[in-house]
Amino acid sequence: MTPHYWLMAVLLFGLLALGFTMTDLPLSPRKLQLYSWHKWAGVTVFLLVLFRLAWRATHRPPPLPTHMPKVMRFAAHAGHALLYGLMIVIPLSGWLMSSAKGFQTVWFGVLPIPDLVAKNQELGALLQTVHLSLNLLLVAVIAGHIGAALKHHFIDRDDVLTRMLPARSTEKRP
Repeated sequence: MTPHYWLMAVLLFGLLALGFTMTDLPLSPRKLQLYSWHKWAGVTVFLLVLFRLAWRATHRPPPLPTHMPKVMRFAAHAGHALLYGLMIVIPLSGWLMSSAKGFQTVWFGVLPIPDLVAKNQELGALLQTVHLSLNLLLVAVIAGHIGAALKHHFIDRDDVLTRMLPARSTEKRP
């Protein structure tokens, strides 16, 4: 498995944890800093997903096990498509929400990202609900992804999970 797969996994878990934590904090300079970090990481993930999709277009993943029924193959492909779709749509919904709420994103505090829509509190509230709902869906899809990998490892006893683990050298070191 490629290193950017694991980078994406770590970033997504971090973003989810930060996002769910920061929303419950009282208004303070710390909360505003966490929101900035969340937005910076969200922009970064969005860019990395675009890079990953470009890389994936030229690097096909290993084939699924031949023993998998067609319906399971379809579910695996649909799950991956949904993961990629959410990794694109969620940052966009956050960007739209920030724009509508009147909070411009400044990537790493240096590069201002243009607002996508004009300030509109009603739209901002709607987009906040959309952003939260999409993130809850992402949590469910990730749980399914992890569950499927564990099923393959412990029940099917195939190599699907081990293919996802970081590559290890098979050569003996002196």
